[in-house]
Amino acid sequence: MLHQLLIVMFAMTAGFTASGITANLYRLVADKPRTGAGKTAYIAVMVIAGPSVLFENAAKKVRQKSCSKVAFGLAAAVAGYWSFAIGLFVLNLTLAL
Repeated sequence: MLHQLLIVMFAMTAGFTASGITANLYRLVADKPRTGAGKTAYIAVMVIAGPSVLFENAAKKVRQKSCSKVAFGLAAAVAGYWSFAIGLFVLNLTLAL
């Protein structure tokens, strides 16, 4: 049981790390999307960067007291599950290589 829990936590951590790296690289390289191709690229990047951006925005709203703790918990749970899914993909990719 502990082994499976460690794999889940490792996958979630790997996914959140990949999400954070992707979000920060996108922020360094690109401006706000203005064209159709830019918006399409933004959506494609947000598939991977989404958990990091979601958690960051939720944490910012809680600090500003414009969001309840329940809403923050829901956002954190969604970001965690999303990170887990990305992490499974990353782990499968690394095992295939």
